Order: sequence, then structure tokens, then C-alpha cells
Amino acid sequence: MQNGVTVRIISGSARGRKLGSFSGQGIRPTPDRVREAVFSMLFSRLGGCDGARVLDLFAGSGAMSLEALSRGAVHATLVDQDRKAERLIRANLEHCQLADRARILRRPVAAALDEMRGGNPFTIVFLDPPYSRNLVEPTLAALIAGRLLEKNAIVVAESDRQDQPCIPPEGLERIEERLFGRTRIELFQPLDVT
Repeated sequence: MQNGVTVRIISGSARGRKLGSFSGQGIRPTPDRVREAVFSMLFSRLGGCDGARVLDLFAGSGAMSLEALSRGAVHATLVDQDRKAERLIRANLEHCQLADRARILRRPVAAALDEMRGGNPFTIVFLDPPYSRNLVEPTLAALIAGRLLEKNAIVVAESDRQDQPCIPPEGLERIEERLFGRTRIELFQPLDVT
């Protein structure tokens, strides 16, 4: 494991714990200040992470779902196809004493979503694909098609501010968008179709 940016858990049971990260092409851990802003947005909309089921797609170091678990989420499923990411996530979960509340799937995100279709829905989804690959829209569509979102779920999508904001698929609406340096954060929520 190569240490790149220093990443820490900001709040909750694992507060202050340093997470391992790695550097390399396409690896860019979400900075602490952006994570803090994301969790502030989630708190204002959901009242926090207590009891949440979390899905972390293109998980990298797992920092987003580890933060959610530290803040009271009951379970996280982390998906990344990279073997180094899988080892790093496992080490970070152990270091934060959160491994018993998490599952790691080492496979492409599209395959993992297909495998989970119709399963237990999630409260919070973190979506941080490699920038400039146009992966946000098809991943959102797969979440809707697979019925993987709870009624009031929030999807947090991270992308490059240079990329066009995505057009949400039918059944999902953008509820917030913010820019942080090079990063665009968009929040999506299922439309109430009842």
C-alpha cells in the first residue's frame, strides 16, 4: 500500500483514524473537506446515517462508506474491481473495527449491480467513477432498473466539474449540486411515483 493523500475518519465511532490510501493513475481519494460537506448534506436531508444501508460503487479506499459506518450506518457493500482496492478496503475496515458490518465485492460495478437486482434496497449510495468516462448516467439507470434504492434514498455522485452534469434517468431527480475545486457533487433521490 502506497500512501498518497492523508485521509481520516471525520466523525463517529472511528473518528480521527487514519485510512490507508494509494496513489496512481485515476486514484483520487475524496478530500476530507468534500467528505465533510457531503455528510453535512446527507444530515440535512436524512438526519444522519443511523440505521442506513450503504452502497459504495467504485469504492477506492472505502473512505465514504467507512465514514458512514462510523456515523451509525448498519451495513455497507463496497464494490471495486481493483485487487489493490479490495486489499486496501479490507485493511481500512479492520483498522477502524468496522469489518463486521461490511461486504466487499471485487468485480465491475455493472456486474455487481446486475447481481444485486431486486435485493435489499439501499439508503445511501456513493458513486465515484473514474472521471471523464461517462459512467454516472448508466450507473444511475442500473440502480433504478435494479430497484436498489429505498423510497427516500440519496445517491451521491462525484464527477469532474469539466464533465457535463448528468441527466438523471426516469424515476430519479437531482436534488442538489455543488462544486468543490475540480469536483462536482450531485445528489439524486427517487421520484415518489405512488
